Amino acid sequence: MVDTILGRKIGMTQIFNENGEVVPVTVIEAGPCIVTQLKSVETDGYTAIQVGFGEVSERHVNRPLKGHFQRAGVAPTRYLREIRTDNIEEYKVGDSIRCDIFRPGMRVKVTGISKGKGFQGVVKRFHFHGADMTHGSMIHRKPQSSGATDAARTFKGTKKPGHMGAKQVTVRGLQVVRVDVDRNLIFIKGAVPGAEGELVRIQRLPIR
Repeated sequence: MVDTILGRKIGMTQIFNENGEVVPVTVIEAGPCIVTQLKSVETDGYTAIQVGFGEVSERHVNRPLKGHFQRAGVAPTRYLREIRTDNIEEYKVGDSIRCDIFRPGMRVKVTGISKGKGFQGVVKRFHFHGADMTHGSMIHRKPQSSGATDAARTFKGTKKPGHMGAKQVTVRGLQVVRVDVDRNLIFIKGAVPGAEGELVRIQRLPIR
C-alpha cells in the first residue's frame, strides 16, 4: 500500500482532545486520488503510480492530457503527481486512494509551496537586527557592508534583499490528530507550508 496522498490545504482551526486540551490543527482535504498510470521497470526503468487529484473543467485541459485521461478512462484532474512504490501490482488504473491509509497518531511529513512574500529586505528575509534608530542614523534596515573589503567582489551566498517565499518546503514529524474518511479530511497538529487552497503532499513516516 502506498504511504502518500495529495490534498488541498483548507485552513487552521482548533479541536479538543480526549483530555479536554485545545489542539491547533491544519485541516487538509486529502484525496480521493485516482490512479491514472502504472509505471514499471520494463517500460519506465522504475516502479511508481501516477495519481490525479482535484476537479477541473475539461476545457482547461490541453489535448495531450485529454488523450492521457481518455486512455486511462478517468475524468480529467487538476494535478498529476507520481508516488514511488514497489507494489504496483496492488493497483490498477482507475483505483481510488483515500485518506483511510492514515490513522490518528501517525507521524507524517507534509510538502507544499510556501507563501510568496515578493521582494523583501534583509530584516524580514533573514531576520537582521537592523541599525540604530537614533543619534542621526540614516540607515535603519539596510544590509550595510557585504563583508568583502579585499576581494573587491560580493561572495556567493551573501545574504541580500531578494525574492522571499514561493519555495518547496517540507515539514517532518507532524502528527495526525483526526481522520474523517466520509468527508476526506485529515487534521494535522500544527501548521503546514502553503497558502489556503494550495496543493500539499502528505507522506507517512516509518515507525522507529
